[in-house]
Amino acid sequence: MKKTPNPVLSLGLLALLALNFAPPAAWAQTPDAALSAPALKPVYNEQADARAELNQALSAANAQHKNVLVVFGANWCGDCRALDRKMGEGRLAGHVAKRLVVLKVDVGRFNRNTDLAAQMGVPLKKGIPAVAVLKSDGEVLRATSGGELADARNMGDEAVLRVLEGLHGKP
Repeated sequence: MKKTPNPVLSLGLLALLALNFAPPAAWAQTPDAALSAPALKPVYNEQADARAELNQALSAANAQHKNVLVVFGANWCGDCRALDRKMGEGRLAGHVAKRLVVLKVDVGRFNRNTDLAAQMGVPLKKGIPAVAVLKSDGEVLRATSGGELADARNMGDEAVLRVLEGLHGKP
């Protein structure tokens, strides 16, 4: 006697197989769609000579009577990108532009410029972004010491401003 397959069971089995073997949505894109996806603009210059850029920032700060805010981070870091975005708009941007010359230093995968961070007293192991505020003569005023900005994407502008003001003081 020949068995007839149960159509409900067959459809259910096909659905399970389809779910288990379906490629992720990104794989399903056509090559043209994947190539045309916008790339994130780098925030940190991965080829920069951080010490040379620091000298330029100190010179600019001296000429403008400002302090230098050295921001250690990386392009892969979402919190680093969030801090950069926050410092570039709104009240926080005005505060930063008025008081600070900003230098962004790439730390790669914690394999670049770590010596510079250590020299400024910035413990990168506590999280990035991490910052130091320097006088225009290069003296370190203060630095983050406990990952204060490592959750920048979830911090409001006021919270970031409090951290920065704690490092260099209010106007």
